[in-house]
Amino acid sequence: MNIGNIELGSIPLFLAPMEDVTYKSFRYMCKKYGADMMYTEFVSSEALIRDIEKTKRKMTLFEFDRPVGIQIFGHNIESMVEAAKIAEESNPDIIDINFGCPMKKIVNKGAGSGMFQDVPKMIEMTSQIVKAVNKPVTVKTRLGWDENSKVIVEVAEQLQDTGIAALTLHGRTRKQLYTGEADWDWIAKVKNNPRMHIPIIGNGDINGPLKAKECLDKSGVDGLMIGRGAIGRPWIFQEVRHYLETGELLPPPLVPEIVENVKDQLTQSINWKDSPERAVKEMRRHFAKYFPSLNNFRELRIKLLRADEIDEVVILLDEIAERYSDTRVDYTNISLK
Repeated sequence: MNIGNIELGSIPLFLAPMEDVTYKSFRYMCKKYGADMMYTEFVSSEALIRDIEKTKRKMTLFEFDRPVGIQIFGHNIESMVEAAKIAEESNPDIIDINFGCPMKKIVNKGAGSGMFQDVPKMIEMTSQIVKAVNKPVTVKTRLGWDENSKVIVEVAEQLQDTGIAALTLHGRTRKQLYTGEADWDWIAKVKNNPRMHIPIIGNGDINGPLKAKECLDKSGVDGLMIGRGAIGRPWIFQEVRHYLETGELLPPPLVPEIVENVKDQLTQSINWKDSPERAVKEMRRHFAKYFPSLNNFRELRIKLLRADEIDEVVILLDEIAERYSDTRVDYTNISLK
């Protein structure tokens, strides 16, 4: 599969752009375990054109990232075009447009999946961005606004006609948010539409190798995107790739192996944030996901989530590794909710 001139191999695995998740340290971990394509956190076009430092910092890229995309969102066409040009200056491999975020604060402004309320504007915005930048432009979106308006087959054709290089589909409507199940049958309808010739990437509910294979077989997509399933489990990319290539499942990781990965990510956070305290705070979302389903773990979990000092965190991690030294963490039935 290619996006423009970027060669990604057969059935590439993509790390989904996620706010407050896909920053440097987490991208590093996912790349370590074989993610083929990375994305930054999504970037507000309005904040970008106002030169907000916190927003610009999200676009800081590293050599380990590549190939990597910067994803932008917004409701104003002129602002989105200008933001795309600014993002291009950071030299990503692609510019990605977010037409998929279902969050109320974004949708109420007409951005993200709120664009399904004005499809002609969505198409015009995409067309102008494609013309404004030299990098390949891709789009990530959903099936439609609600159950009664799944218009993605027609919209996908129109987006393709603007000149985008690839399309990622999350198998839910905006109204679903992240409830219910992703509908890969609709993703298959887009992929199997004879008019479509650009790569189609499928996204939604991939929580392990078996689900990845099921979704791939059902839809025939060119690539798979993994989001929430990678939080606290960056090695999911390795697990999926191994299963797709061999048909064999890798054994679940031992807790001490997980602890070493947590320490690795924490080190990357410290190096990026230049502050152990900020790094610990950044990692809390991941602490809660790295150790699911361990017996009698509640007290240690609470301590880990309340720890403020790096030394305290390391002591707790070492205690977890020792107490559960022979325990493997099976993620098979872990919910993504």
